Amino acid sequence: DPTMSKIVAACVAVLIVMVLVRLTQRTAARYIADSSSSYRVRKALSIVGYVGAVVAVASVFSDRLGQLTVVFGVAGAGIAFALQEVIASVAGWIAISFGNFYKISDRVQLGGIKGDVIDIGILRTTLAEVGVWVDGDLYNGRMVRVANSFVFKEPVVNYSGDFPFLWDEIKVPIRFGSDMDRAQELMTEVTQEVCGAYEEEAASIWRAMAKKYPLEPATTKPMVTLVFDENWVTFTLRYTVRFDKRRATKHEISSALLRTIAATDGRVSIAATAMELFPMKPFDVRKQG
Repeated sequence: DPTMSKIVAACVAVLIVMVLVRLTQRTAARYIADSSSSYRVRKALSIVGYVGAVVAVASVFSDRLGQLTVVFGVAGAGIAFALQEVIASVAGWIAISFGNFYKISDRVQLGGIKGDVIDIGILRTTLAEVGVWVDGDLYNGRMVRVANSFVFKEPVVNYSGDFPFLWDEIKVPIRFGSDMDRAQELMTEVTQEVCGAYEEEAASIWRAMAKKYPLEPATTKPMVTLVFDENWVTFTLRYTVRFDKRRATKHEISSALLRTIAATDGRVSIAATAMELFPMKPFDVRKQG
C-alpha cells in the first residue's frame, strides 16, 4: 500500500531527526560549561528538530499536498478557533524570544506570581516561585507554569532585566533626645560599608540605560534622610542592591545598625511604643455610713 509506505517513511524520518537532535544536544552539553548558554543551545536545537520533522513529513507527502490543500484549509479554520489560546501562547513565545520580555534566570512578576524563570517553552513559562507565605525574596518550593499568552494581557515586571539592581529602604525610629547628627553619621557609614560595592556598577548600568531610554539622572549612592512626628524621629536608609541580595543585605545592615547603636552608650537610642502592665494587689471596697 503506497499510503502505508509513506506513513512508515514519515515516521522513520521523524525518528531519525529526533535521534540526531538528541545526540547533538548531548554533544553540545559536554562542551558548553555555562548552564544558561547550554539551555539556549538545547532549545535552539529542539526548534531545529521540530522544523526538520515538519520538512521531512512534507517531503514524504509532497506529491499529495495539492489534494489536501482544501481539506487542510477547512480543518485549519476550525482548529484555529478551538486552539486560539494555544496559538496565542505560541505567539507569546515568539514575542518573549525576540521582544526582550525576559530570559532564563531573570526574576519576574507575571500578574501576582513572582519568581525566577527556569524554563521558556513554546506554550508556557515555568517559574521557581518566591515569596507568598515565605517572607522576603526566597524560594517557597513551588514551580508555577504560566501560559505565554499572558504577555499580551498583563504587565510583565522584570526585576533583573536591563538594570539588575533595586532601590530598597530601611526605616529606623530614633528617640527624641538622642544625638541626631551622630545617628545620621552612623547610619550613613553602615549603609556605605555594606552597599558601597554596588554603587559604581549600578551607576554605570544606569548611565548605559539612560542612553537607551529617556531616564532622569538617579543617584545610586546610599542616602540617609529623616522626618519626625510627635513620637520619634524616623531615619530612612535608601540604597541600591542586587535583585537577588535584597533580604541578605537588609539583614546585614540591620545587624550592623543594632551593634553600632548599642556601642554609643545611650547617645543614640531606638524609639519604640512600649506598654508594660503590672498585676494589681487585691483590695476591698467597703461602703461606709
